[in-house]
Amino acid sequence: MKKFRNIFFYIILIGGFSFLIYLALTAGSELEKGRNIVKLAASSKSALHQFTDGLIKNLTGPLATLLAQIAIIIIAGNLAGWVCKKMGQPRVIGEIFAGIALGPSLVGRFFPAFSHVVFPAQSLGSLQFLSQIGLIIFMFVIGMELDLRAIKSKSKDAIVISHASIIIPFTLGIGLAYFIYRSLAPAGVPFFSFGLFMGISMSITAFPVLARICQERGINKTRLGALVITCAAADDITAWCLLTVVIAVVKAGSVMSFVYTALMAIAYVLIMLKGVKPLLKRIYSRNIRPGYVGMPVAMFFLTLIISSYATESIGIHALFGAFMAGIVMPDNITFRGVFVERIKDVALFLLLPLFFVFTGLRTQIGLLDTPYLWAICGLTILVAVTGKFAGSASAAKFVGQSWKDSLSIGALMNTRGLVELIVLNIGYDLGVLNKEVFAILVIMALVTTFMTVPILNLLDKIFGKSPSEEELPTELPEDIFISGDR
Repeated sequence: MKKFRNIFFYIILIGGFSFLIYLALTAGSELEKGRNIVKLAASSKSALHQFTDGLIKNLTGPLATLLAQIAIIIIAGNLAGWVCKKMGQPRVIGEIFAGIALGPSLVGRFFPAFSHVVFPAQSLGSLQFLSQIGLIIFMFVIGMELDLRAIKSKSKDAIVISHASIIIPFTLGIGLAYFIYRSLAPAGVPFFSFGLFMGISMSITAFPVLARICQERGINKTRLGALVITCAAADDITAWCLLTVVIAVVKAGSVMSFVYTALMAIAYVLIMLKGVKPLLKRIYSRNIRPGYVGMPVAMFFLTLIISSYATESIGIHALFGAFMAGIVMPDNITFRGVFVERIKDVALFLLLPLFFVFTGLRTQIGLLDTPYLWAICGLTILVAVTGKFAGSASAAKFVGQSWKDSLSIGALMNTRGLVELIVLNIGYDLGVLNKEVFAILVIMALVTTFMTVPILNLLDKIFGKSPSEEELPTELPEDIFISGDR
């Protein structure tokens, strides 16, 4: 009986109010008199044609285009990443390849109509901004992963190796810039700016990729793993500080302008370390229970946004602000693990692939259409490997590491991955790198990242397992590996 009563009530409710709506609309049409209402002209097109036109307009609208781009990017990135995982390579290799393939180097060349529909030029602005949000969150995660106390507690060997792995390739990069400046540097760019960016592009190590490879090979809890991860962490901090200086120099335009920028950057860092960090620690200790992230999470995100805004305004790029925001977060490992767990999937698997494709859309390998350009590409890879691999390995051997460990450290420190692409895109946006140099450096990043695992496998076959690869009694924090394999 109750069932029929509900049905009866539903019919009365819907029918009664529908009738009231009809009366209101009919009466309202009488109000149009004297208001010069323009009636829609009858279309000569059939109803099917009108529907088709509307459907095409909807499909090519800005939002629909962006959603289609995201879907295609995620599918292509995951497929290529899966293939690379099966080959024993980091996912980032496949995602970068997918990005390049979706750009003018492959799809744009052989399927230009499809490329024009899916990635029209007017839609790239939205794609770029979304990818920048992904990068900001990614750099925030990287900053949270770095354990500064662990770096301080390690031996001085890590600092020696890390800084050698920066200064040697940086010097070689400036030498390479001197060799190619006249032929490949953009017009109007001073050698000082071009040389500094070539130097920093040779000096980057992708800390997340390195940490992931160590974890997958089971050396993350060994003496070798602890040393190389500490080297990479110190390398990350030093390289980003150097990049900040380079960006400030390029943007400043004059010595005094750079001095002002540098002073503001120093003041910003001091405020973050001496003011913001203690404040966030108090907020955490008073408001958040262990293992739980509550309402104060808004304060942490606000810190990320304001920090990124501050560094972008100063002239040292928003990504450095995101990196610093991660560093000043409360040191509690459980808190960092829970907090990052909430944001990493969106950053790593949704927004970062957009950055790979945006980079791929900028990478035009077809521009390397002469033997000279391919020779420069080969020379660039040689310089990158010599500076980073040989520089790190020789420094490790000098401080007393075995040949196996020294070469393993060199191979791992030579890994570049996503972090290199971030630097290259900054240089491209600033106009310091042109399309040809950008494509050459993207190829270099791919090659140097791809060669890491085969070199480590070869070293295992030649030397076998070394004592430094025995597991340590105390475990390294698992939180160091939360960023995936970028």
